[in-house]
Amino acid sequence: MQRTGRRGFVTAAAGALAALTSPGAAPMSPRGTVAAPDAGSGGSRRHAGGREFRGMWLATVANRDWPSRPGLAPAEQRTELLAHLDTAVARKLNAVVLQVRPTADSLWPSPYEPWTQYLTGVQGQDPGWDPLGTAVREAHRRGLELHAWFNPYRVAGHTDLSRLAEGHPARTRPEWVLPYGGKLYYNPGIPEVRGFVQDAMMDAVRRYDVDGVHFDDYFYPYPVAGQVFADDETYARYGAGFPDKASWRRDNIDRLVRGMARRIRRTGKDVPFGISPFGVWRNIATDPLGSDTTAGVQTYDDLHADTRRWVREGWINYVVPQIYWNIGFAPADYAKLLPWWHEVVRDTGVDLYIGEALYKAGDPAQPAPWQDPAELSRHLSLARGYRGVHGHCFFSAKEVMTDRVGAMARVVADHYPTRVRPSG
Repeated sequence: MQRTGRRGFVTAAAGALAALTSPGAAPMSPRGTVAAPDAGSGGSRRHAGGREFRGMWLATVANRDWPSRPGLAPAEQRTELLAHLDTAVARKLNAVVLQVRPTADSLWPSPYEPWTQYLTGVQGQDPGWDPLGTAVREAHRRGLELHAWFNPYRVAGHTDLSRLAEGHPARTRPEWVLPYGGKLYYNPGIPEVRGFVQDAMMDAVRRYDVDGVHFDDYFYPYPVAGQVFADDETYARYGAGFPDKASWRRDNIDRLVRGMARRIRRTGKDVPFGISPFGVWRNIATDPLGSDTTAGVQTYDDLHADTRRWVREGWINYVVPQIYWNIGFAPADYAKLLPWWHEVVRDTGVDLYIGEALYKAGDPAQPAPWQDPAELSRHLSLARGYRGVHGHCFFSAKEVMTDRVGAMARVVADHYPTRVRPSG
């Protein structure tokens, strides 16, 4: 099997892993355009009011996007960060989704978890500045929203607790942690873990003027062949009343999402809560409510994340499904998943933004459609026929900046003639 890019999944057919303005901001011109009518939802703020979410993910894990490498001087880190924000403005985007808690560590002075190693190269070492505070302030100066992106349960890209910073919660509470697939994870089945990770994330929400709270697609870990996530003991302790372990695991993740939503609301801040799930909830062969896909990973069954329920119950404010496949890709066709997600959000009040795989454009390892700079532009053209689609988010900042084959430039030329306010 071949693992590609940020996400991965095994397709049944191919067997390939594929998993605004703020106060004081410069004014932006509304687009003033109207989408073609579709078969569904009510009026869209995107088309009716000139609002549209145009985001990019800015990943810090493993120094994917920023900083370019650990150990840069604070001034160099800041310069690189501002360059990404300036690129977002130049591309006529209006939101940056910054990964601020990549591996149970932080990009702000947290009382709960150590400074991330991706800043200095040493977990727990003070970088000498406040990256999250700077990002919020500088994003707002540029008329950009800054959404704080958290990964709830990932602890490390290795399984050696002794490599974590002294005093790291995973070291002081090793019973909270499980190894799986060569990585360490907090055990989602332990109630104290759920409370702790919420506390750690809420610290940033309370202290900073972030414009959104954002989870990615990692809940229970993606399946690794031949390995078992060893939570039998936890299930025996906490799983009474559930018909099977899978149902109990889904309830654990439901509790995380529902609880986080409640705690954000209790702050009194108008901060939307969004989640960016893997693009396939369930295949139609598994569930008649599922999408017309044959994906080898289904979030409901494999990650124990009932993403459809979170939307239908209104626990989240926006959803950004990672529809990271080209139009016509048989196992998971963008043109089939787009209307499926559009139907999921119908009449819920939850905003739908589409996650776009900019990182695949021009990658020689990808199939022919991704060698065409117009592929992503066609995605946006297709989405304009669905009034419930309020925008797009691009993975990720490095590709927004380098734009290997001009796919991002084509999106901007075809769809972003002026800057606009976000949809939220």
